[in-house]
Amino acid sequence: MFKFLNYEFDQNSFSASFNYLGPDGTTFCEKINFRKTNYDFSNRELLDRALFLAHIIIGTSYYKAHPTPDVALEKSLTDFQAKFFSTVYQEGLSQFAYENNLTRDNLAHFVAESAVEPSELEHSGSGILCGQSGGKDSLLVAKLLTNSKKPWTAIMVSSTENYPKVIDNVGAKEFDLIIRKIDIESLKASGGLNGHVPVTYINMAIMLIQAILNGDNYILTSIGHEGAEPHAYLGDLPVNHQWSKTWEAEQLFLEYVQKYVAKNIFIGSPLRQYSELKIAELFVENCWAEYGHNFSSCNVANYKQGINNQALSWCGLCAKCANSYLLFSPFLEPEDLNLLFPEHKSLLEKPELSDDFKGLLGIDGVIKPFECIGEIAELRKAYQLKKAAYPDLPFIVPASDFDYEKLYPANEELTNLLEV
Repeated sequence: MFKFLNYEFDQNSFSASFNYLGPDGTTFCEKINFRKTNYDFSNRELLDRALFLAHIIIGTSYYKAHPTPDVALEKSLTDFQAKFFSTVYQEGLSQFAYENNLTRDNLAHFVAESAVEPSELEHSGSGILCGQSGGKDSLLVAKLLTNSKKPWTAIMVSSTENYPKVIDNVGAKEFDLIIRKIDIESLKASGGLNGHVPVTYINMAIMLIQAILNGDNYILTSIGHEGAEPHAYLGDLPVNHQWSKTWEAEQLFLEYVQKYVAKNIFIGSPLRQYSELKIAELFVENCWAEYGHNFSSCNVANYKQGINNQALSWCGLCAKCANSYLLFSPFLEPEDLNLLFPEHKSLLEKPELSDDFKGLLGIDGVIKPFECIGEIAELRKAYQLKKAAYPDLPFIVPASDFDYEKLYPANEELTNLLEV
């Protein structure tokens, strides 16, 4: 049995600790340092509700070492909460399950033990907190927020004091750098399994806590219409690298927050209505002149544990780089786009990326890469629309009728914050 032991928040240091016990007897303690504010601790119920949510979601990072269907926690759950957390630990860990030969039955099943719903709370805050990473999506939201003359605070969750310096110049009134100290030593000592966890949900839960401390009631991610296309299936479990980035997951998280934290907090993405290809076009139109050579979407070069990512770069050899290359090729000339990558040459000509492009474009049965990437039909359309000066890939790419201008369902409360 995996146990969620307890969580604590130190009012002096503004640090939280989240404690767990694995079925093998290993204890885990994750610590997170938040930015200090003038938060009134005389009534901590709202903060405690957010801390409880974070406690369960952050637990995915430690649960994965020795996964088990059986979990235990001190607090009783309602039926909605039990279903919500079971979904997070099953849908959100589907790639982990696929890569470790597990099924839905092997993953956590939370049990409802209480039918009593908590009283509704309201949050007195009224500000905007927006996640930043130095990627195209978050920089686009930053630019549009700044253009709309709305004051806002930037936030990034990092494992070190390093962060992309481009964030210093995005127009935010403040920057909250949240340091997440993952219990790496205990994970190593446990000798268990490893794999992908729902990082977007973890970051959203952490951002929610800082928003309450700040007095913000809008918490913005920067995610377009993406993530719903599965890579494979495990029985009835879709295998999805980016489940926690999907519209379904955003709606579910918001529903939880408004039911069990505060009914007037809004969390999600104001870019949700746009395809990834449309976001690339909007980035070129609104941000390229300012951020074109200061951003990156490459995880290999910038976002792994321990990497100094103050100056962002691209490796030019991963699926994320290939994905970005396809998305920007209809809107930039090769001489502009190639400058981002080592050797300043077209990624379409790199034989090392052949299988990555095949996976991205759904060719020869190559599995779609486990990355945050566009849909197959969308990337085929990007390839069709690429400017004439780009070389062709050494294989046939099927045609696509994908409409990249189509608007998708989105939360209007969040969409209306931007002027596009």
